Amino acid sequence: MRPLAVAGNVNVDLIMGTLAPWPTPGTEVFVDHDEMRPGGAGGNVALAWRALDVRFQVAGNLGNDQFGEYLKAEFGEIATRWPVAAARTTYSVGLTHPDGERTFITTQGHLADFCGDDVLTCLDPATLSGGIVLLCGVFLLPGIERDFEMLAAWADENAIDIALDTGWPPSGWTAGRKVEAKRWLARSRYALFNEVEACAVTETDDVEAAANAMLGLMSHQHAEVIVKRGPNGAIGACRAAGIVRVPAEDVVVVDTIGAGDAFNAGFLFATARDQSMEDAVRQGVSTACAAISTVPRSYAGAAMISEGYDR
Repeated sequence: MRPLAVAGNVNVDLIMGTLAPWPTPGTEVFVDHDEMRPGGAGGNVALAWRALDVRFQVAGNLGNDQFGEYLKAEFGEIATRWPVAAARTTYSVGLTHPDGERTFITTQGHLADFCGDDVLTCLDPATLSGGIVLLCGVFLLPGIERDFEMLAAWADENAIDIALDTGWPPSGWTAGRKVEAKRWLARSRYALFNEVEACAVTETDDVEAAANAMLGLMSHQHAEVIVKRGPNGAIGACRAAGIVRVPAEDVVVVDTIGAGDAFNAGFLFATARDQSMEDAVRQGVSTACAAISTVPRSYAGAAMISEGYDR
């Protein structure tokens, strides 16, 4: 199995819901569900891989407050090399809505200090050589935005493939953000976007056209573009196989927060085991569907290909 790593935002998630309509300013409402848990794109991927008993590395950082101590305790040995920023911990309040959508309200916090040097401190290139590093939540991490080219050069030097999930830019898909994303795609082997992001960066309303347009931006001969489509499953695009389509599983949705991250974990787990793109997309869908349909969260669907795999 190829080695795996993730570098990205690790923070605290405060989940509340369901909420509709949006409250009138100055009022107070009750919700029927709340949960505090480790989160962020990088954190969610790490938790899914840990549930699979996969060997992996994580690059993250911590705040210097009680939430930082909470994250350190929750991740345990995984967090031993994470630097502590001179800042309070970033946390996201995730508000879930009856239609399955969600709204995030996120503090800047310690994530503003996370940078390329932190990634190199946390990850061991010797054991990652020949593997995959997922760079996720990049638009929430100004230091990683700034240092992306340095990290791409480091990955090239150590024969490590980059998987990219930019996340949603807080300022929206401005012309500058589109240029950045396209430049990063050129340095990546795997692109893992949701359909709104894929269509926004390629300026098209057709999801398959968006996938092909993204593929055209990627220089790696064996590049793969994955577009996550929520209740419509996911599609994959590569030069050898064209477009593959995998529907979502029929599950009762209870919490969609982190669904895309769970998908990333399942997809990259299967990819690292040299599964076909279609099988890896199917694994991603299965992992995500397990996550969104369970409280407390479970990744039971991820066990589909985990039994007996060579760690």
